[in-house]
Parts: sequence; C-alpha cells; structure tokens
Amino acid sequence: MRPLQQLAVNGWRRVGTRFLPFADAASPELPLPRLLRLALFQVTVGMALALLNGTLNRVMIVELDVPAWAVALLVALPVLFAPLRALVGHKSDTHRSALGWRRVPYLWFGTLLLFGGLAILPFGLLVLTGQGEGPAWVGHIGAAAAFLMIGAGLHTTQTAGLALATDLAPEATRPRVVALLYVMLLLGMAGSSLAFGALLTPFSPVRLIQVIQGSAVVAMALNLVALWKQEARNPLRGAASPAADPDFRTAWRALVQRRHARRLLVSVGLGSTAFSMQDVLLEPYGGQILKLGVGATTTLTALIAGGSLLAFALAARWLARQADGHRLAAGGALAGVVGFAAVVFAEPLQSAGIFRAGTLLIGFGGGLFSVATLSEAMSLDALPPEAGQAADAVPGHGLALGAWGAVQATASGVGIALGGALRDGVSALALQGWLGSALASPATGYSVVYHLEILLLFATLVAIGPLVRRAGSGPAPRRPFGLAEFPG
Repeated sequence: MRPLQQLAVNGWRRVGTRFLPFADAASPELPLPRLLRLALFQVTVGMALALLNGTLNRVMIVELDVPAWAVALLVALPVLFAPLRALVGHKSDTHRSALGWRRVPYLWFGTLLLFGGLAILPFGLLVLTGQGEGPAWVGHIGAAAAFLMIGAGLHTTQTAGLALATDLAPEATRPRVVALLYVMLLLGMAGSSLAFGALLTPFSPVRLIQVIQGSAVVAMALNLVALWKQEARNPLRGAASPAADPDFRTAWRALVQRRHARRLLVSVGLGSTAFSMQDVLLEPYGGQILKLGVGATTTLTALIAGGSLLAFALAARWLARQADGHRLAAGGALAGVVGFAAVVFAEPLQSAGIFRAGTLLIGFGGGLFSVATLSEAMSLDALPPEAGQAADAVPGHGLALGAWGAVQATASGVGIALGGALRDGVSALALQGWLGSALASPATGYSVVYHLEILLLFATLVAIGPLVRRAGSGPAPRRPFGLAEFPG
C-alpha cells in the first residue's frame, strides 16, 4: 500500500501545480494561512466596488428615482483618486513612522476613509431623494463626500496592501501571491454582489441603511484581521535621505516617442470609454426595461466579474505562449461588440437570458482588452527607439504602467459620466415625442448609449489595427505576463 500512497501523493501534487495556479503561492516566509488572511483587504475592495458600480446605481435610479446623470457623476467620483495611487505607493515606500511602519498607516487610514464613506452614504442618498430630513442640496453634498471618501479609501487600502504583500513575499513567489490577491478581488466582487441582492430583497430605505452600514462594519473588521501582525516594526526605517526625484518630463517624452506608444494609448482610451459607459446602466436597464428584481440585477456584477476572471486566465495563458497582445485586445473589443448587441436585442425580445449572456460577454471582452493592452504597455520600454531619438532614452517600466493606468482610469470616469448623461437626455427627448412615436420609450436612452459603445469599439479596432503583427512575423519583445502585473 505504501507505493500506492506515494503514487497518489505525487499525483495530487502534479494536479495542484497544474490546475490550481495558486497552490504554490505560499512560502516559508509567507505561509498560506497568513497569505489568505492578508488577502482579505482585497475582499473589502471588491465589496466596495460591487456596491458602488453594481447595487447602488440600480437602487438609486430605479428605487430612489435619482437621475441617471447624477448617479453617473457620483459613481465616477472615486475614479478621481485613481491617478494618485502612484503617489500613495511612493509615500508608503518612504514613510517615516515613530512606530517603524511603512504600509500599515496607509492601510489603516484607507480603512478609516472607507468606513466613514460607507457610514454616511445611505443618509446622504435618502436626503438627496427627499426621503430624509433636510434640503436636497445637503444630500448631494453628503453623497458626493461619501463617494469621494470611499474612492480614496479603497484606492489607498489596495495600493498599500499590494505593496505590503510584495514586501512580505519572497521574489520567487511574488507574482503568484499578487495574482492570488487579484483573484480574491474578483471573488469579493462576485460574492458580495450576490449577498447584496439577497439582503435587499424586498427593498426598503431602512434595509438599504442596514446593508450599507453593515458593509462598513464588515470592511473595518476584515481589514483589521488582514493587517494584524503582518508588517514588522523597524524604528530605524526611513532614516536615510530620500533619493532625488527623477525628471518626469524627460521620462514622459521618452515614453510617448516610443514606436506606436501614442496609438496604443489612444486605443486604451477609446476602449476603456466604450466598456465603462454601461457601468451605471446595466442594472437599471434590467430593472426598468426587462422588469427584473433587485436580486436578479445584482447578479449582473457577478457575471461581469466572472467574465473578467475567465479573460484574465485565458489571456495569461495565451500571452505566455507569445500571442500578439494587440490581436487579443482586438478580440476583446469584438467580444464587447457582440455583448452590447445582445443587450440591445434583449429589450425587443424581452429575454433575460440574452441579457445575461451579453453581460457575460461584456465582462469577458473588457477583461481581455484590459489585460492585452496592459501587456503591450509593459513592452513599450523594450521597443527600439525612433529615428533621431537617443538610444538611452528608454522610459521606465513604472512610467509605462502609470501612463496606461492614468489613461484607463480617466477614460473610465469620462465614460461613466457620459453614459448616464446621454441616457437621461435622450430618454427625456424620446418620452416627450421629439424623436418620433416609434422611439417614445424609456429604452431609447439606454439603446443610444449601447449603440455608441459599439461605435467606440469599432473606433478602437480602427486605432489598434495597424499595431497587430502580421502572420509569420516574429514575436514582439514582451515581459512574462500574469495577473500579478495587473494594477487595481
């Protein structure tokens, strides 16, 4: 029996490393229980994102009757803090603390901001809609402040948490550790969206307050467990003087002068805008047009997260085999075209199944597009310089990723705000008869936004087309890619 037992053990080891990509993420320095405990901060970030981008926008538009343009602006507010993530990461690298911590203070203050924003958010929303005490403008200010605090809190927490995980993990396991953290983010989004849907059925303002404030308590508790005894104290840390700041303008000029860099960034902006315009419209579309309940529409966030997770896994596999990232990005845009077309056709067919299939394709296409364009952005510093450019004018890896993140975050925020404003404006014109009797329907505003997203995706294909390698050409230089390289 002993040889059979040994054979079974060896077999399970091979299965784990082949089919469970994070089975070998643990190490003696960062054992699996400690790693999973640290990963809880990603669960709280996923919970906040699911609440903001999924549940709340449907509740505000359908149940609380808040205009879609106001909802879009509120949901876009947390994106304003995204460009500051690089500054937060740099500050946590060089932070000088009397207690000897670098990352923990930023994790803690990010958690406090997240808790405070979630605590005041439901009251701001109720005052905004006239269901609370006080003028509506106070509700607008309170809701805007809450969304800003939540955005600052989740971005600060995630940046410091990922930096802490990188500090704790040995170099050999670092990519798999950070990849595990991003999978935990998606699982947190999917799981919390399902939980919110169940808890808000049936809907009532009191239940909304309970769910959001309960989320604040859960976020605080999970982050406390995540950071407890993770970072060692070193009172001497930060005693050395900081290095001189690099010349940003020179580095940026070197980046944009790289071959195809500008075209790639334009493609990222167009594609990110196209995939983000529906962020605050899918759930209200399901509730208002397809007559789905809160619980049914909340599961859409889980479908988008599931599609993105599948895209991450496939893109990592294909890119490891030297697939062309531009071609994969174009494939993601095409998947998005099919997904948005399915969402449009779901309304005349009154088919919730087609609607859910389209939502899954949108998540898959957006995830594949993001991963593929990020992979190509990582390769910008490996491209040869243009004619007349100094041979040593090579942009840094961090700057290339920062440029990708800045364009992606800005385009996403613009897309979210634009989608809500267009939906409101076109719907008002349609219902007043300005567009003709055939279009006098609340679905018209949604349909115009979805058609515009399809148009932007075709523009993305036009922009990215010249970058696709021809068949038979050699692979472009690229660093090995995995989920570890994907920024939040």
